[in-house]
Order: sequence, then C-alpha cells, then structure tokens
Amino acid sequence: MTSFVGAGEVDVDVRLATPADRPIVERLWLMFRHDLSEFAVGGRPQLPNPDGTFRSERVDAAFDGRDGDWAPYLFWRGERPVGFAFVRAVGAPTRVLNSFFVVRGARRAGVGMRAVRDVVARYPGEWEVAFQDVNPGAVAFWRRVGEELAPGEWGGERRSVPGRPDLAPDVWVSFRYGEAVEA
Repeated sequence: MTSFVGAGEVDVDVRLATPADRPIVERLWLMFRHDLSEFAVGGRPQLPNPDGTFRSERVDAAFDGRDGDWAPYLFWRGERPVGFAFVRAVGAPTRVLNSFFVVRGARRAGVGMRAVRDVVARYPGEWEVAFQDVNPGAVAFWRRVGEELAPGEWGGERRSVPGRPDLAPDVWVSFRYGEAVEA
C-alpha cells in the first residue's frame, strides 16, 4: 500500500486491487452506480437491473484484463475500504481515469484528492477524466483536481459519447501530472 499524507491531509492508502478484492470493489460499484442513478441519462432514469445490480462492464474490464490495459485501485482508511478508481489505457501516452468513487462518509475530507494524486503519480504524463455536467459534485471536484494537479495548465471540453447520439456530451478534463517516461 502507498500512503500519501502531507501536513494537514488525511491518510489514504491506495493499492492495486487484486482478484481477491473484486467482491469489495463490486459492492463499492453498487454504491457508485446508485449515486449516479440520481442523474438521468438521455432523459431516462438509471435504474438497477431486475436482480438489483447495475451495469458492470467496467468492473469486468478492470479485473478480467481482456485488453490488459486496465488497472483497478482500492482506497483505504485504516481497515475500511472508502473508494476505488479504474485506470484505462495504462500503456498509452494518455491515461484515462475511467471510474472514480469515494463513499459518502469519506467525502469532503480530502480522501478523493489524496487518492487521485496517488493514482496519477503512478503513471506520470497525460491524463483525461470524463464526467457528466448534470452532476454538480463531479464538476466541482474534477475542476479542482485539474487546478491542484496542473495549476493553470489543465483543460476541459465536451465530447460526444461514441455511438450514443441520444446522450448529452461528456465533459472531459485533461491535465499532465509528473514527468512522462519516454519509451
């Protein structure tokens, strides 16, 4: 585990999730999708599947390694899991923070920022994060991340969702963190 703590900051342990951690991530994923269900997509509510789960293709991709280019991370405070992140395009010049979640009880305490900083520090270089602007918490958080990790040097743009003209465009935040390693 890596622990990033600076003066006045919260202690967050971030570690690469293993197959044994998958049940924990799956339970956190349900909370993540439940939080997002508040925001309609394409004018439709995001409701659970008939079995009470939500779509989980990102969990499958992160753990099944179909393309070998994903990395799942778990965030811990002490012995308690408090969130996760999925990194996509690990081997590409620009990585994507594909999914990111902090449980409500750990929010607004610095956990999210500490976890983002730890995850992106593992892959120095270019980063992108997509979110929907109907989620005001995500808008504020990701803009703050851009400014804290790349002051005055981050950007944002709207991009259509590939193959989904029925959906509103995603907002993408882009930034560089650390020094990119030349291949």
